[in-house]
Amino acid sequence: MHEYVNYLRGQRLSESSVRTYYSFVLKFVHYVGDRQVSELRKRDIELFVEQYIAAENYALSTHRQWISALKHFLQLYDTEHIDVNKIKRPSKSRYLPVVLSSQEIMKLLQATRNLKHRAILAMIYSGGLRIGELLNLKLAHIDIHRRQIFVKNSKGRKDRMVVLAESMLPLLKNYLSTYVPRVFFAEGLYGGAYSPQSIRTFLADSCRRAGIKKRVTPHTLRHSYATHMLENGVDIRYIQELLGHSKPETTMIYTHVSRKDILKIESPLDVMVKQIYKSDLEEDHLLLPPQHIADKQLY
Repeated sequence: MHEYVNYLRGQRLSESSVRTYYSFVLKFVHYVGDRQVSELRKRDIELFVEQYIAAENYALSTHRQWISALKHFLQLYDTEHIDVNKIKRPSKSRYLPVVLSSQEIMKLLQATRNLKHRAILAMIYSGGLRIGELLNLKLAHIDIHRRQIFVKNSKGRKDRMVVLAESMLPLLKNYLSTYVPRVFFAEGLYGGAYSPQSIRTFLADSCRRAGIKKRVTPHTLRHSYATHMLENGVDIRYIQELLGHSKPETTMIYTHVSRKDILKIESPLDVMVKQIYKSDLEEDHLLLPPQHIADKQLY
């Protein structure tokens, strides 16, 4: 396992990926037992997937990570009986993201009573940040004067700049002067980076108080940011850059949840009701005698 970890680091995977792959492959090593890697066959991999991944009903994204971890492990030892390229990952899910309306975002922030919690949620939404980017955000990377946030070493080992919302400044200054964080924007009780579970916990509590019934996670705020930007007329190429997406196809999913163009489309029920209403009005006018119409217009 030490050799495997060194191999992953040699492939320049992020430490987060290294830890995840290590925990996955450790379970596979326990499953294999005393057998040598060279003895393994394709069916051994299939049985492990069936009994330990599919049977546990992991999310498809986690299932795909499992397969990636196994493929790296098998590539390291170059097993002659297994063609690594033929080990298939399940297809990605194509679910549309949950998005909060602008009114729901405002209710959520108003329902967040704790100043620190409100500043964290506002920062995630206003900058379209991933939860990991918020947790790793340092004070040195927030430029209040230029209203910019430097997101360093985000997903895919990329840096990017995002806009610091002008309406965020009073809240930000109040938070910084009250809590006085030293290194990170959001710090734990005894310093150091904040806990992701803490954010999920107080977010759920704020949603409950705001009366929001949707399933909301920190990433929902990022989805909402992108969708609202699109609805406000921002070009999707700029949104892609602000979100740090490598492929435009990833950003294009927000075109499916944006209400900007969808609201222009009339439901056939609305069209039918308008036609019936118009027809009834015309019929009523035909039935009214001229004097009656004149009297009605007078009143």
